[in-house]
Amino acid sequence: MSYCEECGAKLAERYLEGEGIIPYCEHCGEYRFPKYNVAVSIITVDDVSRRILLIKQYGRDSYILVAGYVNKGESAESAVARELGEETGLNAGRIVYNRSEYFERSNTLMLNFTCHIDGSPEYTLNREVDEAEWFTFEEARANIRPDSLAQRFLNSYLDSLDLR
Repeated sequence: MSYCEECGAKLAERYLEGEGIIPYCEHCGEYRFPKYNVAVSIITVDDVSRRILLIKQYGRDSYILVAGYVNKGESAESAVARELGEETGLNAGRIVYNRSEYFERSNTLMLNFTCHIDGSPEYTLNREVDEAEWFTFEEARANIRPDSLAQRFLNSYLDSLDLR
């Protein structure tokens, strides 16, 4: 953030006790804390078949996790259920928070969850999703987009499981 969102003046960096270096508007006399988007990333699991759903989007030829932005006034867990339903038609069951990571390219704090589906694994894709497929845990690890945030989230989740 380089400019004040209120007056448009160039921000300076100033130390704030207990916070560190924070952007400061000398014109308004106010600190301007950084703002960013918040989105959810979903490891979608069918516990019956022990498979993970991966999707392809926007004409790309690699698999990623279902994901989407958290709407104003919405909890992250509600966003998980909503995004999963919108993009795949699947019903969210148990939702478990895994971890977060800041994604600089889109100025977004990504919150990763595991969502265990409730009911049938038959999906219906909306216009945002080009393709989807259920994979075994190891197939999912092998097919997720390399060097991506989705890969880091999925590998962290799989590494935490006792797959013996």
